[in-house]
Amino acid sequence: MPAIDRVCLECGEKLVGRTDKRFCSDACRNLYHYHTNNAPINYVRNVVNALKRNRRILSELNTGPEGKTKVHRDKLIEKGYIFTYHTNTHRTKAGNTYVFCFEQGFLELGENWFMLVRRDEYLERSGDAPRRETGTAH
Repeated sequence: MPAIDRVCLECGEKLVGRTDKRFCSDACRNLYHYHTNNAPINYVRNVVNALKRNRRILSELNTGPEGKTKVHRDKLIEKGYIFTYHTNTHRTKAGNTYVFCFEQGFLELGENWFMLVRRDEYLERSGDAPRRETGTAH
């Protein structure tokens, strides 16, 4: 029975030594595990970055005094908004569907127009709501 040449899983070098050895060095072992585990981490990082960017874009464009602003789709795309990524949707009793990136969202109005909205109650639940002036002096 001929001997089977074993090779390093990372670099392909011939392995010498123990029969259960899988890597030629600690560096190859570390690199192998880094490459194996990094792909899902990169995907998650990219999605989180896209969500943060979308939230920032909505927040920057939503300049209305009541947290509502009408904006054209081209403006969102120009700023780099990616419609694929959002954190949740909310469907009203009237059948309107709002799309949110955290507390910032929009309602599609038609003809490429969107109503940007902000749901402060999301922030209030987490304790991050902006402080409101009460009108009393301390």
